[in-house]
Amino acid sequence: MSELTPLDEAHAAMIAAPDDDAARLRFYERISDVELFLLLEAEPDEDQVTPVVFQEGYVLVFDRAQRLAAYVGDAAPYVALSGRSIAGMLAGQDLGMAVNIGVAPSEILLPAGAVAWLRDTLAHAPGEVEARIETVLPPKGLPETLIAAIDAKLATATGMAAGAFLVAVEYTGGGRGHLLAFVGAIPRAQDALVRAASEALTFSGIEAGAMDVGFFGANDPTVVKLAKVGLRFDLPQGEGLQHTPRMPPGSDPSKPPILK
Repeated sequence: MSELTPLDEAHAAMIAAPDDDAARLRFYERISDVELFLLLEAEPDEDQVTPVVFQEGYVLVFDRAQRLAAYVGDAAPYVALSGRSIAGMLAGQDLGMAVNIGVAPSEILLPAGAVAWLRDTLAHAPGEVEARIETVLPPKGLPETLIAAIDAKLATATGMAAGAFLVAVEYTGGGRGHLLAFVGAIPRAQDALVRAASEALTFSGIEAGAMDVGFFGANDPTVVKLAKVGLRFDLPQGEGLQHTPRMPPGSDPSKPPILK
């Protein structure tokens, strides 16, 4: 029996608890985060792709290349994109996603309405404010679902920052809350890190505004306070964004392939 994938596990949890909104949100989060292999009619033509359409309303996606091959039974053209990129690509197409059909326990049909909901949810942008921190305290009272969601999000943020701390804060002039503080973030990765934090809130079922996001240089004196009382998250390190090679068409979520 083949090894279960993260998508298989999230799907199984959702099916086992059909009334659990948190489990359903976690499944949609996995769909948005994982790399999906989109079956095509032909090889990509520059930045244009023509997906195979299933049952006149779904594009065919698989979370493993081997699963796509098992479905087709032979070599076939495809493009590998994150679920969020495919959802964005389908905007205005009235198409859903047929996920792992016939080849995995996580097979499911996500209709166009579900994909539109996912696209709209991912498009939500948090506001930006400036505030001066007066006191840094240990985090308190946050649900484990949020902690796990943050950990899962940051596990994919290779090389975007040196690390992060989750703390409670009191602001100068009043106000308090929780802060996810990134240390040594690459400047052009900051928007992506803010989106990741926002999505961790959304897919945990936590109301927006329950957590702020901040960025600190490695030599900022506040980092010492963060390290003393904060819950630490280690981001995987590697080449990261500083040495990103040229990517194939559709790899940039802001520039998805054009459907023919």
